[in-house]
Amino acid sequence: MTAFGLQEHLTHRGNVRSSRYGWLRLTPMYSVHLVDELLEADLRLREGRVLDPFCGTGTTALVCAERGIAADTCDINPFLLWLTDVKTHDYTQAERAAAADHGATILAAARAKNRGIVWVPPLRNIEKWWEEGVLGALSRAWEMVQACGSEPARWLLTIAFLQAAIKTAHVSFGHQSMSFKQRAERSGVALFETEWQAALDSILVAADSPILATPRTLLSDARGLTSLEPNAYASVITSPPYCNRMSYIRELRPYMYWTGYLADGRAAGELDWQAIGGTWGLATSNVGKWQPPADDVVVPFPGFPGIVERVSASSNVLGRYIAKYFHDVVLHARALAGVVQPGGSVHYVVGNSKFYDVLVPTEAIYAAVFESVGLEQVMVRTIRKRTSKKELYEYLVSARRP
Repeated sequence: MTAFGLQEHLTHRGNVRSSRYGWLRLTPMYSVHLVDELLEADLRLREGRVLDPFCGTGTTALVCAERGIAADTCDINPFLLWLTDVKTHDYTQAERAAAADHGATILAAARAKNRGIVWVPPLRNIEKWWEEGVLGALSRAWEMVQACGSEPARWLLTIAFLQAAIKTAHVSFGHQSMSFKQRAERSGVALFETEWQAALDSILVAADSPILATPRTLLSDARGLTSLEPNAYASVITSPPYCNRMSYIRELRPYMYWTGYLADGRAAGELDWQAIGGTWGLATSNVGKWQPPADDVVVPFPGFPGIVERVSASSNVLGRYIAKYFHDVVLHARALAGVVQPGGSVHYVVGNSKFYDVLVPTEAIYAAVFESVGLEQVMVRTIRKRTSKKELYEYLVSARRP
């Protein structure tokens, strides 16, 4: 069943204005307001835990933390789990004060031009990202961030640093994916100083917001969810990677290189290959060689083989990409059905996609997959029109375990 009615307020834009939600951006983010609405409607949450099996930037976990609701979130990317831990930590006044005090030391180090460039991450073509003066300021600032003795204060300083690094980079997030842009008029230490102070000030204010329950973060492959307890969750609220070839590793790589979660391009490709829908670096060549394994996985949507065949006629790689994506979705749904409580609900924010002239009805395929693993009362709700191709929308696919 499909419920219609676009709701433009249920977008990621609200997250940027809301305390900790906009600390680091991942395209696309789903709405904090949508999560809040779903939690409010599900009375079973008073007796159970919430699960987000695709952690992302921790939106579901943070909403639960602020409302005092027990929650678990998992991901295959350890950086995203770290970010969620940082977002949902209950910062004391002493920890915030330590970050503020050390912030002045960091700024002084950034201004010390005579020290040149201290250390920069092994990000390929790093000169495309930052001009030399800014890169020097970033390198000296990062050295001092690491020298902060209080770990929670260092977390806040790291978020401020990463915000300033993106603000001073030659990149743009004005559309669905990141792209490089023309150089800014300001440069060097002056540019870093402005962005650093603005980031740190806003983060210290947001870090004063109350956290009523600390979520658990778990490293786990969504295709198996083997680290989770069976029948443990009253509600699942998440947004899996879209079937659109957009690599989250590509979007996250500047953050992950600076913080040491990535050391080279091969590691980036390996991690993306492990994720559902990954296509960065070697993941692309792996997709091109992928064959359906000899298992019992069948995507339970009548028109699915035809969709794959039509896309494959234009691109063999993209045809295999779609086939593998939904193969993995079936594996995930099977695992999901085992960890939701009887009577528990699931809510998935998904987007449809289009390859050449072939529309992939992702929302309908997810609905069929949920029904195939025994979930009931499946409903598709249209949330909003996306800002890319005219046929593309964002949907909420909901169901309940009997």
